[in-house]
Amino acid sequence: MEQTTTFADAQRDMRHAYAGGAPGMLVSSLVWMGAGLVAMTGTAQNAVLALFVGGMLIHPLGMLLARLLGRPGNHAKGNPLGSLALESTVWMLLGFALAYSLSQWRSELFFPAMLLTIGGRYLSFATVYGMRIYWACGAALAAAGFLLAGKGAPMANSAFAGAAIELVFAVAIFARERSALRRALPQ
Repeated sequence: MEQTTTFADAQRDMRHAYAGGAPGMLVSSLVWMGAGLVAMTGTAQNAVLALFVGGMLIHPLGMLLARLLGRPGNHAKGNPLGSLALESTVWMLLGFALAYSLSQWRSELFFPAMLLTIGGRYLSFATVYGMRIYWACGAALAAAGFLLAGKGAPMANSAFAGAAIELVFAVAIFARERSALRRALPQ
């Protein structure tokens, strides 16, 4: 799709380019898992670093995975929803800074704060991709963040919760995209 002309076209382009966001969410799930493993075996500071460094790899690896799945991995030039996706990244980085500051006071609050941050970011993905499932994913991540913070859960538990939630939603989005792709193919 070269140029988007309507809001629905822009959303369709984003869904097509990034397979509904499922590849990025799958990579993100693996990053959460890695951070959880570091939290179990290393220091709190290293677990924070694992999520931060791994987080920087989510978009490029998600794009690569989308391409391996036969999708472009890039949206059409001029797609206005690309700006919203970028703006939500800025929100996420600000949330990371806040979560990091909070972790200097109580390290076990870092991952719940990031669950809230990422959950909030996924709410904007409902608009970017035109998929309500992102509201459910954002709500699940935020609820987990609140519950785990309230319980004072160990860092690893919070990271593994993020991994599990994102894995479940990535699989659901992959299934939806596979079904949509089949419907679009000539019979």
